[in-house]
Amino acid sequence: MTGAEGSTIRQITTKIVYSNPWMTVREDEVERPDGSRGLYAYIDKPDYVLVMPWENGGFHLVEEYRYPVRRRTWSFPQGSAQASTLEEEARLELAEETGLRAAHWRRLGALDNAHGVATQQMHAYLATGLEPGPPRREHTEQDMRQRWVSRAEFEKMVRAGEVTDSGSVAAYTLLLMSGELPDS
Repeated sequence: MTGAEGSTIRQITTKIVYSNPWMTVREDEVERPDGSRGLYAYIDKPDYVLVMPWENGGFHLVEEYRYPVRRRTWSFPQGSAQASTLEEEARLELAEETGLRAAHWRRLGALDNAHGVATQQMHAYLATGLEPGPPRREHTEQDMRQRWVSRAEFEKMVRAGEVTDSGSVAAYTLLLMSGELPDS
């Protein structure tokens, strides 16, 4: 909030309320434009990549149990692997979760993940020219499944509430808005 162009809220103090290797919860004392003060709590979390692996008129999805929502959900492969660039991070996540390698990459854009409560952004990529290989999933991904679905099936899954990951739906929207759908 401090120093941001056009900022209307000024940070007075900040403190870490909780921290672990994946996130930090902060609580800031802030001053609003009218001079009143208040608290703002938010999550500092690293940005992540989301990969839309496209081939034969459809996508490769992954499904796993998501503890916070207490259910299995389908989504595009995503995560925050350690890499020097976002595209390399996307390559690592795709190979790790699906075993797929892509010959072609297109960046679709970046979106704030939950701009009212977190600093995290999602960086969406389209991966094409796919070659199969063995996945190298992390221990925490041991229950992960993979499935190819047609574009029509993906849309049906979103409407039926089988794909509820907002990043996956947002990335699909970015792809549609690009006006450059890949060849089937």
